[in-house]
Amino acid sequence: MSGLTDAVLTARRRRGGRPTRPAGPMQRREARWGYFFISPWILGFLLFSAVPIGASLVFSTLDFQLTDPGATTFAGTSNWERALADPDTWTSLAATFRFTVLFLPLSMVVALALALLLNSKHLRATAFFRLLFYAPSMIPLVAGVLIWQQVLNPQTGWVNRLIGLTGVHATGTDGIRWFDNPILVLFAFSFIGLWGIGKSMVVNLAGLQGIPTELYEAAEIDGAGWWRRLRSVTLPLLSPIIFFNLVIDSVAILQYFVVPWVLFGATGRPDGASRFLLVNFYQQAFVFGDMGYGAALAWIIFIVVAALTGVLFGTSRYWVHYGTERS
Repeated sequence: MSGLTDAVLTARRRRGGRPTRPAGPMQRREARWGYFFISPWILGFLLFSAVPIGASLVFSTLDFQLTDPGATTFAGTSNWERALADPDTWTSLAATFRFTVLFLPLSMVVALALALLLNSKHLRATAFFRLLFYAPSMIPLVAGVLIWQQVLNPQTGWVNRLIGLTGVHATGTDGIRWFDNPILVLFAFSFIGLWGIGKSMVVNLAGLQGIPTELYEAAEIDGAGWWRRLRSVTLPLLSPIIFFNLVIDSVAILQYFVVPWVLFGATGRPDGASRFLLVNFYQQAFVFGDMGYGAALAWIIFIVVAALTGVLFGTSRYWVHYGTERS
C-alpha cells in the first residue's frame, strides 16, 4: 500500500503538482466566500442561459405556435426532419458559407494589415490614425448600414462615382446595382463589415506590441528583411491572437443577421443571397410564430457553429504557437 502511495506522489511531482491535503477551516471558509461572490453570475447563467438553452431543446420537439400556445402538442423529431428537408435551410446555409469564404479571410488580412501599419515606427500621428480606423466600430450597426445603403446607391453613391472616374459606366439607372446582384451584394456586405473592423485591428495591434523588440533586432542582425521578419517572427508569435480573431469572427459570421435584415428583411433578396442562417431562423420563429420549428433551426445553427469551432481548435495545434508550451 505504501508503494502505491509513493507511486502516486511521484507521478504528481513529475506533473508539477503537489499532494492534496485535507482542506482546513480557513480553506473551506475561503471557498464558501468564493462561491458566495460568484453566485450572482451562477444564478444569472442558470436563469438566462442554461434554462433557455434546455427549453429550446424541448421546444424543438413540440408543435408550438406563438399565436396559439394552448394547442401545443408533442411532435417528436418532425421539426428536425422538416428543417433538414426544407430548401430554405440549405439556401441559408449556402448563403452563409459563401459569405464566410469571402469575408472571413478578407477581414483577417485587412485587420492584420492595418495593425501592422499602425504599429510601424515610420508612421507619424499614430494616435490619430488609430482613432480614425477604430471610430467606425463605435457607430451603431443599424446607423452604419443605413449610411452604406446611400454610399452604395447606384445613382448617387460615391462608390459608383469613384468607379465612374475610371471610365466604367457605374452610375445611373443602368449602373452598378450592389443590392440587386447576388454576387455584388456579398461585396456590399463585405464593405459594411470592413468599415467596422476596428475591434479586430486593436486586438492585433495589442498582440504586435507584445512581441519583444529584441527578436526583430536579432533578425535584422542576421540579415532578415521585412518579409522574412513577418513570416519568421511576427506571424508565429502573433498566431494565438490570429487564432482568437479567427474563432470570434467565424462565430460572428455564422450569426450574421443585422445587416441583411435591415437591408432586405426576410425577403432573401437578391435570389436568396441575403437569407442567412439567422435570418431564416428569425423569420420562422418570430415572424411566422412557429417556435418549435424555429428552435430546431436554432439547434442546427448551434451544431454548425460547434462543429466549425471544433475544427478550428482541432487544427490549431499545427499552426498556433504559444510561448508557454512545453516540448
